[in-house]
Amino acid sequence: MQAGKTPLGILIAIGIGLGALGFITLVAAFIFLRPGVSAAEEVTAVYTLIPAPTFTGLPGVLQASTSTPTTDPLLNPTGIRVGGYVQVFGTGGEGLRLRAKPGTSSPVMFLAMEEEVFQVLDGPIPADNYVWWFLQAPYDKNRNGWAAADFLKIVELTPQP
Repeated sequence: MQAGKTPLGILIAIGIGLGALGFITLVAAFIFLRPGVSAAEEVTAVYTLIPAPTFTGLPGVLQASTSTPTTDPLLNPTGIRVGGYVQVFGTGGEGLRLRAKPGTSSPVMFLAMEEEVFQVLDGPIPADNYVWWFLQAPYDKNRNGWAAADFLKIVELTPQP
């Protein structure tokens, strides 16, 4: 071997070594020099509960008033009737659980918000010390379920003069 000449294999090994060292340096710089998220800056998910809209009638056409009972007054002292409209009230803002079947042990379908208006489609059915009515939202036929009459008040839609 002549002086001043390096074998090709040694040059390739040095090049690979320097390349690997450079790659490791870049990865380390990326990991350690990027801005991090401290415990005080952790992202917390925030959700906003948006109550379902309530049916307030058509301006100049309908008004709310109370109606007289049309069913058995012993089973239905509230005067709620099939085909009529009711409004959720008396839940203290907690909302009313509408259930798959009459009864407090039946699965909850959804939570109706205070003052939300529903049409009565079926009932009355007594169960678990409540009288139950099947309700459906006038704006969404999928929002339906059985509700206890204790948390409903009548909304009669009548034409205004």
